[in-house]
Amino acid sequence: MEPIRRISSLLKEFRTFAIRANAIDLAIAVALGGAFTAVVQSIVAGLFTPLIAAIFGQANFTTLYFTINGSKFQYGLFVNAAITLLVVAAALFFFVVKPLNAIRRKLGHDTSPPPPMTSCPACFTDIDTRARRCPACTEVLVEGWNA
Repeated sequence: MEPIRRISSLLKEFRTFAIRANAIDLAIAVALGGAFTAVVQSIVAGLFTPLIAAIFGQANFTTLYFTINGSKFQYGLFVNAAITLLVVAAALFFFVVKPLNAIRRKLGHDTSPPPPMTSCPACFTDIDTRARRCPACTEVLVEGWNA
């Protein structure tokens, strides 16, 4: 009887975890991310790669490689992956980040003012006045350095 109660308790705990909004949102995000990546990879392979190939004269980047001492380095795979990364990053920025930031501004969620800035006395980089060390030159800033 005890193992059945343990299993029942475990299943209840799993159900509670699974129906939590953040777990469901994460599962949806992973599924959409995989689908989005597949779409972007097909766009890169079917549109951008041939377009770049028309300019530079190479029809398929995946076949690009060089050899050193018999070892084959397929840099064409890296070129395709880099193009895919750039397209995914641009799409996420323009279709997710920018619209969400605009919505946040309209709803008034972007009300936190930027921290006050002043120049570092050593390197003259603009830094937060509350800083204790310059992030650019690592100068230790003593109390009252910005007075």
